Amino acid sequence: MIRSLLTALVLSISTAALAQDNPVVVMETSKGTIRIELWADKAPISVENFLRYTDNELYDGLIFHRVINGFMIQGGGFNADMVQLSTYEPIKNEASSNVPNNRGTLSMARTNVVDSATSQFFINLVDNDFLNHTDDTTRGFGYAVFGEVIEGMEVVDEIAGVATGRSGTYRDVPTEPVVIISARREI
Repeated sequence: MIRSLLTALVLSISTAALAQDNPVVVMETSKGTIRIELWADKAPISVENFLRYTDNELYDGLIFHRVINGFMIQGGGFNADMVQLSTYEPIKNEASSNVPNNRGTLSMARTNVVDSATSQFFINLVDNDFLNHTDDTTRGFGYAVFGEVIEGMEVVDEIAGVATGRSGTYRDVPTEPVVIISARREI
């Protein structure tokens, strides 16, 4: 009995320690608050990169510039005038078949170049299996998942429902900007 209680206590402490290692970012948007747990244990490079932009307050004032209901919402790259953020260097793609692009997960956006992600991220609105890592080819590499919305998925869904149109060469841009007011680590 005492042994099983000690085992349960050790497991509880280990789980709490792991949870503490995964930072939480609170993103205030013009549609409401989104709390995101970052998975440092599964995608340390992507998490460090996201926190670099967060800690330097570079997401503040940017918008969700690409919104496709039934797919994903994307932000972290442009302000309301569609001026692109000057970014840090691209990071290594940490996509893994063990960390799928499921509803509510946060992933790094990138170009067709596997290791091209910088500041842009997206939140999956549905399970997007076709974005998962399947092999090491350019086509099969996938998109790195590095966190999950833990509160505010209703805000994400509200953003997904906004009217969109074209802005210059860009499609699926909200006709009324959805602004990231601030993104801060939760203390």
